[in-house]
Amino acid sequence: MSPPPPPLGRPRRWGNRSFDAALDDTELATVRDQLAQGRWTRVRSLLGATGDDWDRRGHRLTVLAEPATSAVWAREWLLAEPDSADAAALFACASVQKCLRGKESEDRARQACLTAAGRAPADPTPWLALLALARALGTEDETVRAFEEVRARHPEHHHAHHLMAARLAERRPGEGPDPLHEVYDFATSEAARAPADSPLALLPLIAHAERYRVLAAAGGRPGDPAASGHWTGRRAGQVIRTAFDWWLEWEREDHPRAGIDLNFLAHAKHCEGRTAEAAALFHRIGRHITPAPWSYPNRDPYRAFHAARSAALGSV
Repeated sequence: MSPPPPPLGRPRRWGNRSFDAALDDTELATVRDQLAQGRWTRVRSLLGATGDDWDRRGHRLTVLAEPATSAVWAREWLLAEPDSADAAALFACASVQKCLRGKESEDRARQACLTAAGRAPADPTPWLALLALARALGTEDETVRAFEEVRARHPEHHHAHHLMAARLAERRPGEGPDPLHEVYDFATSEAARAPADSPLALLPLIAHAERYRVLAAAGGRPGDPAASGHWTGRRAGQVIRTAFDWWLEWEREDHPRAGIDLNFLAHAKHCEGRTAEAAALFHRIGRHITPAPWSYPNRDPYRAFHAARSAALGSV
């Protein structure tokens, strides 16, 4: 089976190519590089300016936690400012990343998350980190519990919903397309109760992509998603059309994870054979390529993206 999407947005490498989870947040990318050099005071300023924009805070802490040295510098920050909720949140996210790399115990990472959650009860980010840990290593009950904690604090949390959709899609992996699979119910109901301008409108599309990942890995779909039939059925047409119509109306470029949604939508349009619409999406993506879903099922995402992009742009 192909591996699941990288938890907490941790970038993967294919050959000598890397993918930057910071996306278009240039300030975040700069501060992350400074943190890797031990300059955590800029992190404090960045997170202070982020405030309670929970999606942006989660995105920024996720990316800041990526470097292998982040846990060290977060601990140093905590020693200097032991009451800092921001330092505790960064240490929690970095501890989870470290655990998922096999360099930290699961118990210590979990305790770091719970400690951070206690420092800032309204902040969903420590629970997001715990969700990523449970999604990769925990039980189903632990995953659902962490997701509910995130949703109780921010009902529209983008990253948490993506993680939950990926986990749910993996249940009953070898049972075929199954239009009644629970991941579709989850995605449809969460999208329906979100506000009209929420990017969770694209969650059914994300669920369909995650289901393809699981089915293809289990041998139920060809390795080329465009040739699989998964993106040309009635359900596929409905979720792609709804997602694209939402994008045309709202185009939430202000959302910190908008680039992820654009990559999923461009992938779907390419697989559906709608090259002109895919071309418009590729223009918006620019250089902000994400490994998922181009890597599904265990493909080189860089090659898959550029092949799809060339086909789309060459057709218009």
